[in-house]
Amino acid sequence: MEQRITLVTLGVSDLARAKGFYEALGWRGQEVEETVFFQAGGLGVVLWGRDKLARDCGLEPGPAAGFGGIALAHNVRSEAEVDTLLAAAERAGGTVTKPAAVNAIGFYSSAFTDPDGHAWEIAYNPGFPLAEDGSVTLPDFGSR
Repeated sequence: MEQRITLVTLGVSDLARAKGFYEALGWRGQEVEETVFFQAGGLGVVLWGRDKLARDCGLEPGPAAGFGGIALAHNVRSEAEVDTLLAAAERAGGTVTKPAAVNAIGFYSSAFTDPDGHAWEIAYNPGFPLAEDGSVTLPDFGSR
């Protein structure tokens, strides 16, 4: 298996609300057959009904309760961008779960959940520099 992710699909309870939330953050997507597709750099982020996604994965649909064990991360180029994006997420209907601050390992980060409870980290980490296209190349942690 190649070491890559092509799509991240978020199960949502209200597709129109979820689409509106991400559009309020500036994302632009395409809705096709009750599914919304966003181009996010080199991968796609998809919004699809939570029950449909569960069934498609061969799982029983269940309630969305608590932390689901995954967080999406969006790195930015400055501390000010962290603050701006966190405020935009809150205005759009997200819930700030961790105010922006310098974390224990020294970079500036915050977190919020979207209206369906999907966790997002927003971070400015100079150790993970972003290319002009927004892609990140992880550092060689062995050389530290």
